Amino acid sequence: MSHEGDLKDFQTLPSRGHPDYGTTSSARNIEQNTSPVPDPSDPLPHGKLHRALSARQVQMIAIAGTIGTGLFLGTGKSLATGGPASILICYAIVGFIVYVTLLLLGEMATQYPVAGSFNAYATRFFSSSYGFALSWNYWANDSVSVASDLTAAQLVLEFWSVKHSWIVSLVFWVFLVSVNAIHVRAYGELEYWLSFLKVTTIIVFIIVGILVNVGVNQNHEYIGAHYWHIPGAPFVGGFGGFLSVFVTASFAYGGTESLGITAGETKNPSRNMPRVVKFVFWRILLFYLLSIFLIGLNVPYNYPNLSNKTSTTSPFTLVFEQAGSTVAASFLNTVVLTSVLSAGNHALFAGTRVLYGLSVTSPRQAPAIFSRTTPGGVPIYALLMTSSISGLCFGSSFIGSGTLWGWLQNIVGVSNQIAWLSIGIASWSFRRAWVAQGRSLDELKFRAKWTWPWGPPFVIFTVTVIIVLQGWSSVIPTFSAVDFVSFYVEIPIMIIMYLAWMLTRHLKSSKKFSNSASTEAPLSDEHSETSQGRRDRRWRSWWWGNDIVDIHTVDLYQDEHEEEEVDKADDEERERRSKQANVWKSTLWKLYYLIA
Repeated sequence: MSHEGDLKDFQTLPSRGHPDYGTTSSARNIEQNTSPVPDPSDPLPHGKLHRALSARQVQMIAIAGTIGTGLFLGTGKSLATGGPASILICYAIVGFIVYVTLLLLGEMATQYPVAGSFNAYATRFFSSSYGFALSWNYWANDSVSVASDLTAAQLVLEFWSVKHSWIVSLVFWVFLVSVNAIHVRAYGELEYWLSFLKVTTIIVFIIVGILVNVGVNQNHEYIGAHYWHIPGAPFVGGFGGFLSVFVTASFAYGGTESLGITAGETKNPSRNMPRVVKFVFWRILLFYLLSIFLIGLNVPYNYPNLSNKTSTTSPFTLVFEQAGSTVAASFLNTVVLTSVLSAGNHALFAGTRVLYGLSVTSPRQAPAIFSRTTPGGVPIYALLMTSSISGLCFGSSFIGSGTLWGWLQNIVGVSNQIAWLSIGIASWSFRRAWVAQGRSLDELKFRAKWTWPWGPPFVIFTVTVIIVLQGWSSVIPTFSAVDFVSFYVEIPIMIIMYLAWMLTRHLKSSKKFSNSASTEAPLSDEHSETSQGRRDRRWRSWWWGNDIVDIHTVDLYQDEHEEEEVDKADDEERERRSKQANVWKSTLWKLYYLIA
């Protein structure tokens, strides 16, 4: 339970439905707001984010966050270290976990479409200190992801033997910062068309991959499952190799959870967020598993330069090369390069919004300057701070692009897993609070019925097991300090940040507690021992229990989305188009709303 105001043993709360419900409980709970916290002493002007992302943009953004460098390049490393069977099984397991996680996030994001998304929900429904650590960790994750994508660009350019490839990364960096500084619509439109190109390319790849496997290749030979039976396959590296694929799979799927971050800038979130959650991931899962299965069939795990310290080759490009077309291979490599740009664009946007969310929460968890926005609704200082971390990519020329990208891939992958774990924790607390306060499940704007009640504990358990075991190969049979750190460095960082924020809050609250205690009336002798004992118990309760949010008093009404006139107009227009007299036109519109 949080004690950010008066430290009183009891407080009378208004009943649900009372006009003041949710306003008097702020002293006991950490709340997340979508608008900056007013501070009379703060001279900086602040602004709000704009709800300018359309349904088609949000859905494509969700796809772009997952179909990126992790699929186009990360699968090469996964195949080389784990083999074709490991990569297929691990990606299927992680895909299912992420799908359930996405449904849990969708419930909260539809009910409370706020800036900060799952970071805000962890703060609001579970723990202020944990939410603080998670938010800063995820911001660092997004910042490092930008660096990872720019490093990946240098790897992709090696296909054409480009010298001084860091210059191209620098140009990409300037371009991404410029686009994100204009307006959220500019970001959304760029992401939409880059995603459209990637989806189209993957469909073409699936067709080409099938043809290559059945004999339409340079050698005119039927491949079938031959590469599953070469020495060392289908499980490369044994149990350790199998486990190591989980972190690369998590890197590849990373980004699905950030669709919740777009909720604060999405039009008509009550309708669009559930549609995104229910439809997008099935398409992504289809793209991933089919692509990975074909990669395992057509590319041997021991292909030269598939993944090493100096370079990483995209298996997608190799399959097109096998089809006998150098031009097609170059074209696909160009698409891989655009996917790098798209992934960096997405990570930069998400990191900027997370930092903005930290600066507007109550109590504030980041400097107020990061809540300052341009007239177009862009948190400009948060953008500049996030983009500055991406300078890591230029270090690749000193230690090798392949090595640096492998480290960054592990770090980002683990950070993604921590995000999924946190969504499970926040959802579990949210659901318990909803039931404990007697609110009907029918009041939820979106509910994944089949995940009740097992969804949150399933996500928490499975992700925890993966995080603990996936670094097996860095310890057994030989210990690799660098690899071990890349697998587990996130854990102590989270713990340190959690304790630091808790200590900071305790130091501030202890002054209030001491002042409150000093103003109490003197105790009579006959009551001194009882009152002192009660005060000691109160102190212990404050120290150990004030950080965990009380599910019985957390405000479930604050920040609930109320449909605006523009939302109602959007619904009416959608209904009108779907009921047009022209059957063909009506069918086309329904198909458009389903797909786009």
